[in-house]
Amino acid sequence: MDNLRKTLACSVCIALCVVLPMAFHAIPQGGVLFSPMHLPVLLCGIVTSWPFGLICGIAGPLLSSLFTGMPGAPMLPQMMVELGSYGFMAGLMMRLAGRGGKLSGVVVSLVAAMLFGRITAGLARAFIFARGSYSFPAWISSYFVSCLPAIIMQLVLIPLIYAALRKAGFVDRRMG
Repeated sequence: MDNLRKTLACSVCIALCVVLPMAFHAIPQGGVLFSPMHLPVLLCGIVTSWPFGLICGIAGPLLSSLFTGMPGAPMLPQMMVELGSYGFMAGLMMRLAGRGGKLSGVVVSLVAAMLFGRITAGLARAFIFARGSYSFPAWISSYFVSCLPAIIMQLVLIPLIYAALRKAGFVDRRMG
């Protein structure tokens, strides 16, 4: 995939970071349950590369906050750390595990990115954003239990979207 296509894909994913939360927040608790910004950021890292995934993970929540007020200012830095970590690791793992465009590589990349992002965000919250008032049970609850529907949705939808993009010729088989 050339840089122009990567830039275009990243731009579309950043735009989705602004639009999807508005749609999901129309559903009661939809934004909390389904973590709509995670989808485009993870997809961007997988389809493009780690630098574009990182950019999407940082710029997506920032622009969404500026245009829509979501996430609010107190949550924005935390989400930028979390989503930046997701985009970075999804792209890096896709490069390492996703050679040949196999869906198993996509799933491995997703799981690694989800774990890395949740660990990074939990550490950032514990040591920077909520120093002294953030516990291990709170981390487990907020990053694994309450967002279980989002995790399942991401593990189902992203490989399907990736397969459709590959079939359409948007994603190159050699690209990892």
